[in-house]
Amino acid sequence: MNSASSIDQILDNMMDMVAKSKEEIFEIGEDSRSEYEQLNKELKDIQQKVVDVIERSERTELHSRFARNRLAEVSKHFGSYTDEEVKEAYEQAKDYQIQLAVLQQEETQLRERRDQIERRLLKLRDTIERADQLINQINAVLHYLSGDLQAVSDFVHDAEEMQKFGVRIIQAQEEERKKLSREIHDGPAQSMANVMLRSELVEKVLDQESVAKAREEIRDLRAMVQSTLSEVRRIIYDLRPMTLDDLGLAPTLAKYLRTVDDHHDAVTIRFKNVGDDRRLPSHIEIAIFRFIQEGVQNALKHAEPDQIEVKLDLKKDRATALVRDDGKGFLTEEASEDSFGLVGMKERVNMLEGELTIDSKPRKGTLIMMHIPIDASEPAAEHSDS
Repeated sequence: MNSASSIDQILDNMMDMVAKSKEEIFEIGEDSRSEYEQLNKELKDIQQKVVDVIERSERTELHSRFARNRLAEVSKHFGSYTDEEVKEAYEQAKDYQIQLAVLQQEETQLRERRDQIERRLLKLRDTIERADQLINQINAVLHYLSGDLQAVSDFVHDAEEMQKFGVRIIQAQEEERKKLSREIHDGPAQSMANVMLRSELVEKVLDQESVAKAREEIRDLRAMVQSTLSEVRRIIYDLRPMTLDDLGLAPTLAKYLRTVDDHHDAVTIRFKNVGDDRRLPSHIEIAIFRFIQEGVQNALKHAEPDQIEVKLDLKKDRATALVRDDGKGFLTEEASEDSFGLVGMKERVNMLEGELTIDSKPRKGTLIMMHIPIDASEPAAEHSDS
């Protein structure tokens, strides 16, 4: 068996083991989520029971106080009351004391169970979070093993270099997966949860009200599904625009910005390509596209602009990308490190040993510009024949 076959066999075994571990971790996470939901529901019930018990205890304490005062009065003027009245006063005071003791014991037990559930919920939440993190990491490893390492192993012969290269791949992929996971959780996942709730509402409306009201709910539901579908398509496009491989950077940017402009009636987006019309190395093209994409999305989300200008200038030894808006702006010296998506932009620019410039003032708009050096010896992206 040659070395290539040995590596393939090792990779296959590793992938099987990792995939099996992923399934086990997923089951642990799902079991934890199920238990978490059940305990959370029980916790709410117990919290309500504690409130009820406290209210009953307060009422019983008040009755018990009156009963003790009555017994003290009867005892003080014993001769003025019949034996039956004395017995009744004693029995009533005793009954209220017993009721109060039972309620206090019930409250103590409820509080202890509440504390146990809260401690268990904390552990379950930690287990769920760690399971999600491990699954994301395993997904990155599986993708790494099934694709990148196969190609890399043909060119990287030194084990130490291959290990370092693999770590960088996993880190980059993990960051992308975290971002995608957040987008899916905050967008389509939430929308689909709302669709489930609204579908249940349609059934109730159909049973309790009228068909016309149900149709109205269905129209709202259809609009929600259409919005979710658009969001899913946007996320798919964000993963990697296919036209970037086929047409190149400038045409892809032009098409992307036209689409964004069409979906934002209140904003005008202008694109200028003032440099050479040529292909760059693939990793530089995708970095520039992501930089402009993030800059435009940040402007739309935070700046409330009327106009956004995007400029691309490709020179022989340098690429320049610029995003300018006339929105509300901000004080750059007061902006936190993660404000307006600056971290992602800085990381992209730093990885390519470039420069990032940010110029913004309140009510004066914002300008974000990147300069990236281009190594003439690097091969440019090839045109796809597909």
